[in-house]
Amino acid sequence: MIEIQRLSKKFNNNLVLDELSLNVQTGQTCVIIGRSGCGKSVLLKHIVGLLRPDSGRVLVESKEVAGLEELELVALRAKISMVFQGGALFDSMDVSENVGFSLLEHTRLSQTEILGRVEESLSLVGLSGIGNLMPSELSGGMKKRVALARAICIKPEIILYDEPTTGVDPITGDSINELIRSLHDKLKVTSLVVTHDMKSAYHIADKIAMLYKGRIILEGTPKQIQETRDPVVHQFINGLSKGPITEAMDTFNKRRFK
Repeated sequence: MIEIQRLSKKFNNNLVLDELSLNVQTGQTCVIIGRSGCGKSVLLKHIVGLLRPDSGRVLVESKEVAGLEELELVALRAKISMVFQGGALFDSMDVSENVGFSLLEHTRLSQTEILGRVEESLSLVGLSGIGNLMPSELSGGMKKRVALARAICIKPEIILYDEPTTGVDPITGDSINELIRSLHDKLKVTSLVVTHDMKSAYHIADKIAMLYKGRIILEGTPKQIQETRDPVVHQFINGLSKGPITEAMDTFNKRRFK
């Protein structure tokens, strides 16, 4: 479903992605882990065509994203939903308007059909009957669920998640993980999740890939990742303060400020 071939991207002199390669199979949930600022969100932006590679290719359903004409790109994006880190709900719209926004803007469905899809989507995330509430009336966990409802309302083939459990308490985070897994099983979508929350990664992933220094350095099942002897991955997944990641940062900072 998603094929990334030797993808590189630089911002000024900062090489963020360095010949990164990764495949995500149809129907698979792939979780990309890595430290904040390592390029996870940059990767997602390439998949939807918001950024263009300096070199390499991103293919979705065997179509190279950077080579698509505008109408082709619009058609591709109609198959992809994005769940943003903070929910990204429109403050001036109620829940129903937020969830049905893409259908209203990009389809010819009637108002009745849109409202039906909205209620169906809210029901799938356990929020039936709250369509008239405003985002300001929702808890953090409810905002995350509404964002999920908006993502599935267009019946996508691919869902991209940017740090889905950030900013919520552990219990709410676990319920969101359960919801992501449940929606994947019910809707049979392909999912790509970026996170540094290892509990979430182990819970929802079919495959986990570690992004470090612009490349995928290891990928495997949650069990394989947990049992790895790779020192970089071991330090990250166990949240250790000492190891090759922090040693490399210390060396870099010493050189920088010498």
